[in-house]
Amino acid sequence: MTVSDRTPVLIGVGEASERIDAADYEGIGPAELAGRAARAALADTGAPDQAALAAAIDVIAAIRQFEISGPTAKQPFGCADNLPRAVGRRIGADPANAILEVVGGQGPQHLVNEMAHRIAAGEVEMALLAGAEAISTVRHLTSREATRDWSEAVGGQMEDRGYGLEGLITGELIRHGLRTPIQIYALFENARRARLGLDRDAYGHAMGELFAPFTQVAAGNPHAMSREVFTADELATVTPKNRLTADPFPRRMVARDQANQGAAVLLTSVGKARALGVPQDRWVYLHGGADVKERTVIERPDLSQAPGALAATQQALKVARKAVADMAAFDLYSCFPIAVFNIRDGLGIGADDPRPLTVTGGLPFFGGAGNNYSMHAIASMVRALRAEPGAFGLVGANGGFLSKYSVGVYSTKPAVFAPFSSQALQADVDGVAAPPVAETVSGEGVVETYTIDYGGPAPKGLVIGRTAGGERFVAYSDDPARVEAMIANDPLGATIQVGADDKGRNVIIG
Repeated sequence: MTVSDRTPVLIGVGEASERIDAADYEGIGPAELAGRAARAALADTGAPDQAALAAAIDVIAAIRQFEISGPTAKQPFGCADNLPRAVGRRIGADPANAILEVVGGQGPQHLVNEMAHRIAAGEVEMALLAGAEAISTVRHLTSREATRDWSEAVGGQMEDRGYGLEGLITGELIRHGLRTPIQIYALFENARRARLGLDRDAYGHAMGELFAPFTQVAAGNPHAMSREVFTADELATVTPKNRLTADPFPRRMVARDQANQGAAVLLTSVGKARALGVPQDRWVYLHGGADVKERTVIERPDLSQAPGALAATQQALKVARKAVADMAAFDLYSCFPIAVFNIRDGLGIGADDPRPLTVTGGLPFFGGAGNNYSMHAIASMVRALRAEPGAFGLVGANGGFLSKYSVGVYSTKPAVFAPFSSQALQADVDGVAAPPVAETVSGEGVVETYTIDYGGPAPKGLVIGRTAGGERFVAYSDDPARVEAMIANDPLGATIQVGADDKGRNVIIG
């Protein structure tokens, strides 16, 4: 197939990682990890002149590391004042435009979708996307009272897109102590368990069955932070090494944030790739994509599902003119099982389907490299598709609390780039009626979903329920006897008594 010279293609991918137990461990920071990944991406293109390739980059877009992902985020060792340009100077690139993307794991795929459109429109010649985390090194060094200086005064132009935290979480959850991903995803997970009518043991085993194959993929990935293979029972069984973090999650079921990983992706047009001598067997085409933002948690009619993410995935397949059956591989964002279940179930992929749902090993085992995980997923998918020319793969990238979802469908098979818009899809998501919310409740309510948070000095019960009139409410209990009763007796669907504490919060009193 002959395609236009303006057709966007991915031409290079690179990764860099460090394990603190490795003999060659250096303890480098995020900018250096991202820089090494960028150098690897240049080399991966197979172009004869990598210096010319770097000089042709006119946009570098960087993913925020966790240490700069919020106004109160801590930076114990400092950081670059201009992360994209800090990466650029490590490879000899001086782009016309540097971008610092908003917070969220959707970022890498969202940037691929955006830059593909801008390349096709002639606005961009070549874009480098890069990011990294060194969370494991930070914890390792601070635990030993060691330090590093990762500060860099780079300066220069940078388009800072802000944190993008608006609409992710609302006051009802925050004032009752529900603010962390592990707590809120636990609510989603137990809501799904309620919908399926499963008891705790059965659901725990289902989560283990989902993630056990991920451990096998991670075991073969040289950049994975964990290469230990686990059975479903080993993942689901609570032990001192696999403690409960928030019901229903044992530690091995959640994203592994102790990671030192960087990844980069290089995009350009077919004409530019040809002019720079990039061999065609390196080219991977974006056949379809979509980007959507879900309602806030409290506004979602059904907490067991994220229909926006599923709709985005279906739209990306539609744009690509492909069906689920046409995909040889997937990488479904896997910070928690529910993120994978949501897409797998919605697409009708059976639990016994032999196709991999991850090409990296997933966030709990490969590593949850902050907002940048899906850059690794895209890199792994590109390599997998080059090894199977003509095959198709799908990457689903999630941000927030199942809040933002970006999707890409890829193949080495050439395709005329079809610009796509998610505006109509977003309007559909925004148009769904939200349930009424009661800020304060006095009397009976029914538990819609819950979690027991084991992260503090004592377990705490956290509940989302419905009043007799159908209003949704949030409540909590830190009373040891009441929380122990929630642990001993499954509270899903139970009727509870709710009152107010001295701060006006809803508290479970019976």
